[in-house]
Amino acid sequence: MSATAQAPHETHLNRWWHVVGGLCMNLALGSLYAWSVFVAPLEKEFGWTRADTSTVFTVAIVVFALSFIVAGRLQDRLGPFRISLVGSVLLTLGFLLCTKTSSLTYLIVCFGVLVGVGNGFGYATPIPVMAKWFPDKRGLAVGLAVAGYGGGSAIFGPMANLWLIPTYGWRTTFAVLGVVFFAMTLVGAFLLKNPPAGYRPPGWVPAPASKSAATTYEFSPGEMWRTAPAWFMWVAYALGCSAGLMVISQLVPFAKSMKISSEALQTMTLFVGAVGSASGRVLSGWMSDALGRLNVLRLMIGVSAAAMPLLYLSGNNVAMLYVMVFVVYWCFGTQLSVNASTTADFWGTKNAGINYGLLFTAYGVAGIIGPKIGGALFDKYKDYKAAFYTAAVLAVIALVFEFLAKRPALPAERRA
Repeated sequence: MSATAQAPHETHLNRWWHVVGGLCMNLALGSLYAWSVFVAPLEKEFGWTRADTSTVFTVAIVVFALSFIVAGRLQDRLGPFRISLVGSVLLTLGFLLCTKTSSLTYLIVCFGVLVGVGNGFGYATPIPVMAKWFPDKRGLAVGLAVAGYGGGSAIFGPMANLWLIPTYGWRTTFAVLGVVFFAMTLVGAFLLKNPPAGYRPPGWVPAPASKSAATTYEFSPGEMWRTAPAWFMWVAYALGCSAGLMVISQLVPFAKSMKISSEALQTMTLFVGAVGSASGRVLSGWMSDALGRLNVLRLMIGVSAAAMPLLYLSGNNVAMLYVMVFVVYWCFGTQLSVNASTTADFWGTKNAGINYGLLFTAYGVAGIIGPKIGGALFDKYKDYKAAFYTAAVLAVIALVFEFLAKRPALPAERRA
């Protein structure tokens, strides 16, 4: 039975399967955030510096963001399945080819470019699909779907660092993860489909006065970028995520620098951070449905600005370190979830793929700023203090721009 022929109640129940599909897709894609487990073995084998290994992560994030634009446009036109499938194949291919790494350039191409494009194509599909299926619970649904991106590193980071790498080596670890990710993303691709045209949940009536209500006008990409809120949100997104990506790219090495000698305790920071990121995506998404998207973004960016220096000052106090890692990752995850929902609310769902893809270029810029702050400043000072305090300053600037943003007005010709 086709989607358009389904009874309303049947279609309404089936929409939750798309959340499962988005979760499967993003659990695999979120392995990107477990990159730091490969830093030490790669530096040991090849003699690379922290700035060298940070460059691999930076390229992956930038390519992720840029390919998201292309994938978002194609998803709007071709639907989610084919785009998800491309992402699945490229992600897997990148991980498998990483097993043959012999130079930094080769690793940048395989992990930075191929895994980055795989992430862009895979990640471009769940967000628009959720936005279309869940206009009534958009923040929560998008948060649940992308929670896997935060949660993936909670599963695969410790698995790789405590078992696969020590037992089989980093090359075999890349291969094992590649196969697992192919299976997971394939399941996600088959579950993700767009709803029938004009779909609305039974009994749901749009409420334009609501703090999180969706727009009734579908902005084209050009119209979106002619609104001031798009630019304010872009700057806030770029600088706000820089802080989180700095920590993500350096988390395990940072824990080692804090004289936490136990590898299990170091790896636990990955798990704690991933749980924080997943929690931020889901719970902040749910909060934004009630409190308003911008209000939640402002709150969490403000908390991030305070948490950055506190994380550094936690030193080798393991309990305090875990608490602050959780908070920093929560604030980071919030931005990935709530900015996506805000884009659909403010500028419509018809072009949500490309519109959010364009806003998501801010994440690519953050992928340059954050890891470079961590890697370069550590190499210079042999300490992470300057990196954490710099990230805090960037978060404060992001907060200023988030306060400047507001719901966009309709284009002048539509108001006439």
